[in-house]
Amino acid sequence: MASTETTPVQDAGSVEAGLDALETTTTGRPPLRETLVDKVLPPVAAIAVVLVVWYILYPVVDDPSKLPSPGAVGSAFRDAWLRGELLGYIWTSVSRGLLGFAFALVIGTPLGLLVARVKFVRAAIGPILSGLQSLPSVAWVPPAVIWLGLNNSMMYAVILLGAVPSIANGLVSGVDQVPPLFLRAGRTMGATGAKGVWYVTLPASLPGYVAGLKQGWAFSWRSLMAAEIIAQFPDLGVGLGQLLENGRTASDMAMVFEAILLILFVGIAIDLLIFSPLERWVLRSRGLLVKS
Repeated sequence: MASTETTPVQDAGSVEAGLDALETTTTGRPPLRETLVDKVLPPVAAIAVVLVVWYILYPVVDDPSKLPSPGAVGSAFRDAWLRGELLGYIWTSVSRGLLGFAFALVIGTPLGLLVARVKFVRAAIGPILSGLQSLPSVAWVPPAVIWLGLNNSMMYAVILLGAVPSIANGLVSGVDQVPPLFLRAGRTMGATGAKGVWYVTLPASLPGYVAGLKQGWAFSWRSLMAAEIIAQFPDLGVGLGQLLENGRTASDMAMVFEAILLILFVGIAIDLLIFSPLERWVLRSRGLLVKS
């Protein structure tokens, strides 16, 4: 009789253990071959396809002033490297972009929390933030030049006006998706006020917040490129946007393509080094990153 009474308990325990095993994912470093096939091969293949199409189109267009050859663009890269200017172009723009984005993060995060949690503030400035997010970044360059002059402060102002609305709206969207049960449970456990925001609201709203950060960086980078193209001054240095404008002014399509490729490279590198790992961490922490 005793043995028959304990059998269901053992079965329940084994079922629970089996469910736990199903929920547990083994995370380890993938093999090198798998990493090469899944991560390295696709972008390399895409680049190869673009180069092949480029080589095919160049003789068809047959006009270096409209489409430079890959060799001419490669020579532009080599000359800039030999002159010691290539890394300077990149650093001038990247340092401005990252610093401006950091400022936008400091401003946009509390603004997003305020809009998300205070109904009057949301009704007052929520539509304005959405409108600012849809406003082209280039529109802020002329007034910023008039207000602040041709200096780095003007660059940062344009970045802020482009990025802050995206960061704030992303956080608002994330907070709106937090289940009310989480908030009630936090209040029951004493997480109220600032503690509730830090330990409950922000962690639960991370998916929307990270999406807003990624979009905010995209707006930051585009805003900076627009500012560097339009507002040029010797004291500002030569960034990627000014390099692009210099190529247009000189009708040097090799330099234009050099600038475009560098702008694209920086955007991809920032995404791969910062935002993609951050997104994977958020998804993995919520059990949403399933390895097939």
